[in-house]
Amino acid sequence: MQAETIAIGTELTTGAKLDTNSQWLSLELAAVGIPVWYHTTVADTLEANLLVFRQAVERADIVLITGGLGPTLDDLTREALAALLGVELVLDEASLQIIKEMFSRRNRTMPERNSIQAMFPAGTEPIANPRGTAPGIWVEIPRPGKTPCRLAAMPGVPSEMKPMFRDSVLPRLSDLCGSGKVIRSSRVNCFGLGESHADELLGDLTARGRDPEVGITVHEGTITLRIEAQGDSVEECDFKIRQARATARERLGHYVYGDNDEELHDVVLRHLSQQEATLMTAESSTGGLLAMSLSSVEGPGACYRGGWVGTELQLAGQLGLRFVPNLEPVSRVSNLAQHIRQQSNSDYVLVVGDVVMTTTDPSGPPIPKVYVALAGAGAPVTAEIQGLSDPTILKSRSAKTALDLLRQHLATLAVQSE
Repeated sequence: MQAETIAIGTELTTGAKLDTNSQWLSLELAAVGIPVWYHTTVADTLEANLLVFRQAVERADIVLITGGLGPTLDDLTREALAALLGVELVLDEASLQIIKEMFSRRNRTMPERNSIQAMFPAGTEPIANPRGTAPGIWVEIPRPGKTPCRLAAMPGVPSEMKPMFRDSVLPRLSDLCGSGKVIRSSRVNCFGLGESHADELLGDLTARGRDPEVGITVHEGTITLRIEAQGDSVEECDFKIRQARATARERLGHYVYGDNDEELHDVVLRHLSQQEATLMTAESSTGGLLAMSLSSVEGPGACYRGGWVGTELQLAGQLGLRFVPNLEPVSRVSNLAQHIRQQSNSDYVLVVGDVVMTTTDPSGPPIPKVYVALAGAGAPVTAEIQGLSDPTILKSRSAKTALDLLRQHLATLAVQSE
C-alpha cells in the first residue's frame, strides 16, 4: 500500500513557488501508516497532466492531487481527469448552487467562468469545500489485477486543501490506515558547528539502516537532525524518537538549541522571559535581520525593547558615541554594545558590526568578516564570522551567531539557578 502526491502548477515547476502541500500530505499519511513513494510536480499543460495521472494511477494505490481546480484557463485538473477516465465533464447542480451562494454571501456576482468549477468527470464525486469556491473530486479507478486506485483532487490553496483532506478525504481512506507501518518524524536543531563535525560527534547515530533513521541537513549555519522512526504504533515511534533525541543532545551538548520548529530567537526570547530580562540590538551588516526575528514573536517578544539599524558610523552618530575608524573592529562592536547597555538600562545588548574585508594572504582575495558583541553584566563577549561567497548567508550566520551568544549565556544562568 503506497501513495503518490501530484502538485500542479507552472509556478512550482519554474521555482517561483515551493510545493509545501506534498510535504504536509506526506506527513499526514505517514502518521496513519500510509507511506508516500512519489512526489510529482507538473506544469499547467493538459498533456503533462494526463501523462503523470496515468503513471500515478498505475503505480500508486492512493493518488492525492493538489491544484488546477480554479476557474482560469490554466486550471486543467478536471479536464485531465476526464481524459484519463475517458468520460465527459458534466455539471453538478448542487455544487453550482453552493458556489453561487458563496459569492452571494460576499455580496458579489459570480462570474460565468466560475461555473466550470461545478463540472466533474462523469462518475466522479464532488468533495465539499466550505473554505473556497473549488470543490474537490473523488474517484476510485479500477485497475486490472489490482485493487482500485483511490484518487482525490483538492485545491492548491493550503487553507482549503488541509481541512478538505482531514474532514473529507482521510475518512475515505480509513480502511487503509494502519495497514502498514506508522512513520513519525522529529527534528533537533543545532548551531555553532559544521556538518562534518556534527557527524563525527553523532557517530553511529547517523548510520545507514538504523531505526530510527537520523539524517543531517544544513541551512545558513543551522544544522538540523531529521529523526524518522517506523513502528507498529505511534507510541512505539515516539519512544524511538525520544531515545534518539536524548542521545543526540548528549553527544552534541551546547550546540543543540531546540526541537522541530524552534528557531534561535524563540529560544532566546523564552529564556529572557523566564529570567525577566530585556534585550536591545544594534546591527549594521544584517540590515535589521535581528530586529525582524526578535519582534516577530508575541508574548515573550515583549522582552525585546527594539534597536537601531545602520552602519557603525551611523549607529555611533545616533547614539552620541565617537566613531574611531582605526580601532580594531572587535573593539568597536564591544564599545558600542557597552555604551548602549549603559545608556538604555537594558539587561543585554547585541551588536552586529560592519562587514570588514581582511586578508591573510597578500596574493589572495580579501575575506569578508563580521564581528558581533554581547554586553551583559560582565565583560562583553565577542565572536567573529567569516564569510564565503554568498553575502546573504553571511547576514544570516551573523544574526544567528549573535543570538547564539546570548542563548548560551542565558542557558548557563538557567542551569546555575536550578
